[in-house]
Amino acid sequence: MLSDEERRAIETEMSRYEHKRAASVDALKIIQRHRGWVDDAALRDAAELLGGSPAELDGVATFYNLIFRHPVGRHVILLCDSISCWICGYEPVHRELRERLGIAMGQTTPDGRFTLLPTACLGACDGAPVLLIDDDLHRNLTPGCLDTILANYD
Repeated sequence: MLSDEERRAIETEMSRYEHKRAASVDALKIIQRHRGWVDDAALRDAAELLGGSPAELDGVATFYNLIFRHPVGRHVILLCDSISCWICGYEPVHRELRERLGIAMGQTTPDGRFTLLPTACLGACDGAPVLLIDDDLHRNLTPGCLDTILANYD
């Protein structure tokens, strides 16, 4: 069930569009901002509010890789695996992250602190290899810099 705050925020976004369904991505982002991910009940309520079906809205949610349909950690690490990052040292950074966190790609640490996900490109090839934690882009990664970076996220 959507909270009153989520419902109001979605209605505000819907008012900016000629067609309510055009606010689908905005609605999903609002729910995720409040909950950390988009659960089935919230998706159903948002679909009803937008005048669409849950299946349609789920199609939107699953199309975008930054809308999470399953619980994720407090901090999501997106590790770029583009060709530029591969050439510039992706593999040692990836290996070190897996070892430091004790998880594989797609998993969340047992304490719920981090989820590690691959991403095709972060648009920062000039600083490869790169990763994004929450909204923070980290460039020119080496295995040795990861402890310092991770320490900034409780």
